[in-house]
Amino acid sequence: MRPVSCCLHAMQAGDVEAVLAIEQRAYEFPWSRGNFIDSLSACYLAQVLRSADGTLLGYFLAMQGVAELHLLNITVLPECQGQGLARLMLDALQTLARAHGCEQIWLEVRQGNERARRVYARYGFAEVGLRRAYYPAAEGRREDAVLMSLRLAESAA
Repeated sequence: MRPVSCCLHAMQAGDVEAVLAIEQRAYEFPWSRGNFIDSLSACYLAQVLRSADGTLLGYFLAMQGVAELHLLNITVLPECQGQGLARLMLDALQTLARAHGCEQIWLEVRQGNERARRVYARYGFAEVGLRRAYYPAAEGRREDAVLMSLRLAESAA
């Protein structure tokens, strides 16, 4: 069940602490504060999702390229997962991509993150490749990333 009311807003530097708190709860190997600050400084597309009472529910960051957008991070507050919030943010991302003239969205996801892979597949992303040893993993190991792509012309529905 989706919260009654929520809105997306541009991520600001003042949001980073709350974003970082969610990041650290959601991932074993979270982004650093510097990753978020650098992304904002580089003017990446970055939005936060807040409930009507101002609670931060999720966020995404994406980097624009030539006719494409690369989703770098999308995260939903762990206790709010399964409520359609990732889909809501993917809808917003797709709208932004189209507004910037993009034809395709790319992303990497941990090979072992079956839940996220299912979310992306249901949304229309196709698995198109593998990036070997892309992510840090436990005990100094590395985990492969599945490269996924969404062609926007095909996803218009």
